[in-house]
Formats: sequence, structure tokens, C-alpha cells
Amino acid sequence: MRHVRAGADHGRPRGQDRGRRQRSARRADAGGGRFDLLLTDVRMPIMDGIALALNVARDFPNMTILLMTGYADQRERAQGLDALIHDVITKPFTLAALRAAVNEALTVKTRG
Repeated sequence: MRHVRAGADHGRPRGQDRGRRQRSARRADAGGGRFDLLLTDVRMPIMDGIALALNVARDFPNMTILLMTGYADQRERAQGLDALIHDVITKPFTLAALRAAVNEALTVKTRG
């Protein structure tokens, strides 16, 4: 993996969330598709993870996408996108489980 970008917007006013996501999207675009994986929560303000996954799959069709959620109904909703999403990780999860899911997703991508 060349780049890892992580962050949480919890506790910030919505305007700051939007600005931060827009800056991140511009950085991803400027990176020329150098990211190997998108890991996002399904439930987010403004744009949910499924909408984000659909946009990323459209713009970067080779991007591996992992979703995470703690809500059963959201997991079911994401399962309808099997062709685009590698897996849905159920919260809560351990760091070891997250690492295993990421490694497995990237290994499958490399073999594929």
C-alpha cells in the first residue's frame, strides 16, 4: 500500500466535515488514482458510504472498496452491491480483524 489516509470527523460542525471531505476528494484526484483501497463507513452525514462507493467505483473502477457498519439493515443494503464492494466489515471489530480484511482485499486484488 502506498498511501493510507485515515480520519474521523466526529465532533466537528457539519461545515468543517464537508470542507474536509472536499479537500480529501481533491487530493485523491490529484494523486492520479494512487490509492489502492477505499475503506468507509456506510452511515455518514451528507453523503453515505454507499453513495461514495458508487462514485468511486464509477471514477476509479480498479479501486478495491471495503465498507464498515454497525447496522444490520445497512449491511443488507450494501450486499446488493457485491459487484462493486469487496466486503462489508461489521462493527465493532478489532484492529487485527481490520488489518486482516484489508490484507485479504488487497491480496485478492493483486491475484485478480
